Amino acid sequence: MFTRLFTFFENLVDPFRPAAIVRPPEQLGRFYWHFVRQTGWVFVAALGAAFLVALIEVSLFRYVGQIVDLLQGSSPQTIFADHGRLMLWMAFVVVVARPCANALHDVLVRQTITANVGSLIRWQSYRWVIRQSLAYFQGDFAGRVANRVMQAGPALRGSVVEVIDALWYVTVYAVSAVILFAEADWRLAVPMVLWIGLYIFALSRFVPKVRQLSKATSGANSMLSGRIVDSYTNVMTVKLFAHGDREDAYVRDALEAHNSDFRAQQRQITRMALTISVLNSVMLGAVGALGVWLWSTGAINLGAIALSTGLAIRITNMSGWIMWVVTGVFENVGTVQEAILSIAQPHTVVDTVKAPALQVPRGEIRFEQVSFHYGKGEGVIEGLDLVLKPGERVGLVGPSGAGKSTLVSLLLRFYDPERGRILIDGQDISTVSQESLRAEIGVVTQDTSLLHRSVRDNIRYGRPEAGEEAIALAARRAHADAFIGTLVDPQGRRGLDAHVGERGVKLSGGQRQRIAIARVLLKDAPILVLDEATSALDSEVEAAIQSNLDELMAEKTVIAIAHRLSTIARMDRLVVMEHGRVVETGTHAELVARGGLYARLWQRQSGGFLDAEGEEAEAAE
Repeated sequence: MFTRLFTFFENLVDPFRPAAIVRPPEQLGRFYWHFVRQTGWVFVAALGAAFLVALIEVSLFRYVGQIVDLLQGSSPQTIFADHGRLMLWMAFVVVVARPCANALHDVLVRQTITANVGSLIRWQSYRWVIRQSLAYFQGDFAGRVANRVMQAGPALRGSVVEVIDALWYVTVYAVSAVILFAEADWRLAVPMVLWIGLYIFALSRFVPKVRQLSKATSGANSMLSGRIVDSYTNVMTVKLFAHGDREDAYVRDALEAHNSDFRAQQRQITRMALTISVLNSVMLGAVGALGVWLWSTGAINLGAIALSTGLAIRITNMSGWIMWVVTGVFENVGTVQEAILSIAQPHTVVDTVKAPALQVPRGEIRFEQVSFHYGKGEGVIEGLDLVLKPGERVGLVGPSGAGKSTLVSLLLRFYDPERGRILIDGQDISTVSQESLRAEIGVVTQDTSLLHRSVRDNIRYGRPEAGEEAIALAARRAHADAFIGTLVDPQGRRGLDAHVGERGVKLSGGQRQRIAIARVLLKDAPILVLDEATSALDSEVEAAIQSNLDELMAEKTVIAIAHRLSTIARMDRLVVMEHGRVVETGTHAELVARGGLYARLWQRQSGGFLDAEGEEAEAAE
């Protein structure tokens, strides 16, 4: 029975129901409303249940006062005959209504809201953030972005639930106490009214300060998480340069900043707690003393003293809980405010409304007066014109910083050109959907990054619907099958089932590259980009898979970048770039005979002198 009950309430909210991928608002209130309105009726139901629970709790104190008066004014022989129905009603409220109201409140909060709403916020936030531009992720710590996405859901959900509970408890208890005290004697309500005013004043003074400090603490926590993840992710670099102590200092700075902000926050909370404690003590003493004095004058009876004293004790205890709830609310609000900085950022590369899918029947690529400067105003790519015929294999050559990799990034629409346009088979790539554009382009890069999943999953990433035979064939064509068979991960998974570690760290550079090549072989897109695709391979392996690369390039439009000129000398045409412009174009033989920039680069390499500038990876691009 309980399983069916839990399942019913858990299924009232589906965190993964179909929803448009939209940008959450940047304003705090609108950000809350954006998510709360999707499941608003559940919060309204929880609010109603909380009101019912608070009303019943207050009724119990009234019953205590009534029972004292009944016992004082009735004889043992007649009390049940005279007041049996009233006592049965009290028993029903205590034994039946109270646990039922609490149960309804708890399953709504825990099974419906807590179990689902946080996941809904995380899921929708993740879907928006993962579609951010490449520049977005390059400009922040991955750990900090992930931390903000993970914290936003529970923080938003928790603050709303806490407000729901605190709102009704405060309202019902405070208003009921004043009414019940005034019913006995108006003077008994005076300490309570004064306490409510001072309590609200104290919270209004302290809570905004706690809120600001909580926001600062949350930001410091995200920075700390980002630095720790950055150190762990780049642990190979840390060890290669023997900079463990430097990383300690780097993380310690963030931890000290977090600790300083957290201490300031805790100091403010302690000041608030002491203030509330003093107010509670004064109110409790005033209610008790005033009640005894009024009883001594005959103004109230013993039931009123029992009611007022018991309710005052309950309110003072509850006020401490409310204070911590309010503090928790604003800590969560601070966390949400800080998360908005990452989650609510607009997409800088966006599809047009109802953007059609790219169609690539031929594979012609045209760059028309393309300029791009990474927002710097000049440099990188400037007024570039370039046409790749269908099925043409073109090698891009030039020193580091010439704009080769940037040109590829523009083709993949990681960035939009600042001027000009890029056409594929006559279609402006800015007007088609990004997903369809990248689906038609296969890419193998120098800095191969694999997912922390199985080898099979990494190869299948090229074509998710591919079967086992197609995966195995792609691995053989990339000459990866031999080492795949020897792989065993710490969990005992072998071969294609073995996991490769974060970014593929359990594999060598050459092994990662071969899996990346297998992935692109499986994808079999009509346009192929090879950005230092064989740079991590030794000469023997490179020669072994070269024929398969030739097969892969057959009937495809190919852009190949390589600093090792011998690997692209056989291309149909070479395009030489310098300072973001095309300075030479032709076949290898034509360019060598021309004696220009390409000829000088070729002479240095073929003569055994490698130009350092030409060997650097284009990190600046």
